[in-house]
Amino acid sequence: MVENEAAISEEEAAQYDRQIRLWGLEAQKRLRTSRLLLVGLQGLGAEIAKNIILAGVKSVTLLDDSQVSAVNTRAQFLVPHGVAGIGLAEASLQQAQLLNPMVEVKVEHGSVASKPDEFFSQFDAVCLTACILEDLLKICDLCHSKSIKFFAGGAFGYHGYMFADLGLHDFVEEETKKAELLCDGPVHKKRKMDASEMTLVKKTFEFCTLKDALTIDWTTEQRKKALKKTPSDYFVLKVLLNFRTKQGRDPDPFMFTADTDLLLQLRDELLESHGLEKNIIPENFTSSCFSQLSPVCPVVGGVLGQEIIKALSGRDAPLNNFFFFDGFTCNGIVDCFKSC
Repeated sequence: MVENEAAISEEEAAQYDRQIRLWGLEAQKRLRTSRLLLVGLQGLGAEIAKNIILAGVKSVTLLDDSQVSAVNTRAQFLVPHGVAGIGLAEASLQQAQLLNPMVEVKVEHGSVASKPDEFFSQFDAVCLTACILEDLLKICDLCHSKSIKFFAGGAFGYHGYMFADLGLHDFVEEETKKAELLCDGPVHKKRKMDASEMTLVKKTFEFCTLKDALTIDWTTEQRKKALKKTPSDYFVLKVLLNFRTKQGRDPDPFMFTADTDLLLQLRDELLESHGLEKNIIPENFTSSCFSQLSPVCPVVGGVLGQEIIKALSGRDAPLNNFFFFDGFTCNGIVDCFKSC
């Protein structure tokens, strides 16, 4: 639902000069007519909001009515000191708006699960963080059917992830120009090209839904062979999403013993259902799943913000479809999972 592109003002040209030099005027024009819904304003959500607002989209709608607490603001820099008793999104609004007055930042009240299907049609992209699996699957399917770009992300202690479903996504990518074949009488010659001579090439990627990415049959011979190259982060994510769905929250450091036992139980159930060995997820993974850590949120939020910008601007190849971050090793992995 991107609007017709209009001329960029002198004020915008000055504000976004470095970005325009990086990805071009047309990409910036597409950004400035795009609307994003961001669900979840904990540490990761704050990082995503910052990156998208500074990039210069048309509007960002914040949705998170969970109450401000000392725990959920440790990695969240948009909530002013001393604020309490209000929703996270509302508490973050003023500081978020100050990041870029040219972007409209507003708050949507209520839960994402309570929103009717037509609510999501007003946005060009939807990004969900801190949501239960049921909501992630439902809204991803809805966005896929309506050609709305869908993103999901999470930060669980030292673990972080992002997922993207852009449907059938067109974009342009800069490539070195190929030498042209010139006709010079009976002899055909190739025109010499400057190594710095570039051109924009239009490409298309097709994405799958989150449901398709998570419902993989690991009992087939093909999948068993691929298992050695499959990051354990994929299975850890499924355990953590199952935990959030069952408990309605993430692992709590104040309930460390009980939550550790439940995480191990969910791990065993998941791997057994897929016919997989327990050593795919080591038992000590539980020690690194608690709280949103401020060093992890900027990394995952930076990648997610970058992917949202690329998707809305139509510039450069997107990641298809998962990104996993391991805070212990400081390594990021990009992998594609599809059930078919």
